[in-house]
Amino acid sequence: MTIGVLFAAGAAAGSFSVLIGATARRLAPEKRAFASGVINAGGSLGQFLLAPISQFFISGFGWVVAMYALAAAALATIPLSGPLLRSPPAEAAAGAAGTTPAGAKPLRAQLRAAARDRSYWCLHLGFFTCGFHIAFLVTHLPGEVNLCALPASVAAGSLAIIGLSNVAGSLGIGWLGGVFRMKWLLFLVYFTRAAAIGVYLLMPRTPLTFYVFAAVLGLTWLSTVPPTAGLVGKLFGVRYLATLFGLTLFSHQIGGFFGAWLGGLALVRFGDYGWMWYADMSLALFAAFINLPIREAPVVPLTVKPLASSP
Repeated sequence: MTIGVLFAAGAAAGSFSVLIGATARRLAPEKRAFASGVINAGGSLGQFLLAPISQFFISGFGWVVAMYALAAAALATIPLSGPLLRSPPAEAAAGAAGTTPAGAKPLRAQLRAAARDRSYWCLHLGFFTCGFHIAFLVTHLPGEVNLCALPASVAAGSLAIIGLSNVAGSLGIGWLGGVFRMKWLLFLVYFTRAAAIGVYLLMPRTPLTFYVFAAVLGLTWLSTVPPTAGLVGKLFGVRYLATLFGLTLFSHQIGGFFGAWLGGLALVRFGDYGWMWYADMSLALFAAFINLPIREAPVVPLTVKPLASSP
């Protein structure tokens, strides 16, 4: 109950959709994609730093003390979140009066509009694939390393490389979101995943292969988040970005369930993950092309107006 419900609810309350939605309302449109990348990179950096700290507490004091330490770290974020998650003054005043700001749709109408939007469903399908890919790798990469008769340190090192590479990937994609169309960035990320898996299947299973594979995967790991959140904001505005992007994260988690579960079934049925790798590669290609029909206006480059010449 605590891990499956309370922990999951707490993770969702502090996840990308809430933080990106709260941040986007305070930033100009051209800065939102990069801000999403920073938030995403921060999550990966925290994962990279807290993993060895948690292992230190588990080894030295036991898992119960380690859980209390993580709980204390989570509680320490509450004072930091207060100023960010407060509604802007105009929205707060409208909420207190029970009204909707001029020109804004109520939430129910916005949800109905999103449900009828083909581009929004394309984002859902792509994010479903992203969840499938990530959960399969996080759950079963150590098992894949073990099947290749390599030490467990290779799996641990690969996961650490994924976390560090994701920092660079998230920041890079966030910056590129202000230069190129985000649907093309999503195409590039998913296509790169498919290509990386294809190359991995052709390579000998050595520690270097896993480390290079992890580095490429890390660059594309959660770099789907900034352009996906950015597209939701472009399509529907930022007032309900946390809710609408949160629903795409729901699709992401459904995909994650199938990635973890089917990976286990494949191992039991066939003794390896061969069919899962092919399925993962096929889904990544599908996700790459399903994002292309998304309606997105061209990026307007920022220009600097010349100073008027003095008479």
